[in-house]
Amino acid sequence: MGADHRAQVEELLAGYRRSREQLGVVHRKLAALKESATSEDGLVTVTVGPQGQLCELVIVDSAYRKLRPHELAQTIVELTEKAALLMARRAGEVLAPVLPPDTDPDALLRGTADLTQTELKTEQPGAEETFENLTWMQAGRRKR
Repeated sequence: MGADHRAQVEELLAGYRRSREQLGVVHRKLAALKESATSEDGLVTVTVGPQGQLCELVIVDSAYRKLRPHELAQTIVELTEKAALLMARRAGEVLAPVLPPDTDPDALLRGTADLTQTELKTEQPGAEETFENLTWMQAGRRKR
């Protein structure tokens, strides 16, 4: 192998090592990310991890007196969604420097980076029958 080829190989290997090192840094930053959201009244705080998963939930004792169970549940769901959106933005900011210039980090994280608008359109589900307002006695009297 000539000196020119050896220099090219060394240069390629050095570039690979730099890219791999940079990818490791990005991976560690992503793994360490956490994002929190707190209700306006300060009664509930949720924290999500890098995948948007709930990893911490803090409910102030007075929340149980001020909120009905379904209100508390809805607050937790809404705050988790809010924190997950914040997390996705932060993850996109961490990823952006290592992505090609024309790549949308948010689309990449959603798994839609290579899909067209037509492929992204979802079908609107038809009216589905629900049973939420029926008691068990009414459900048994349904026409067959």
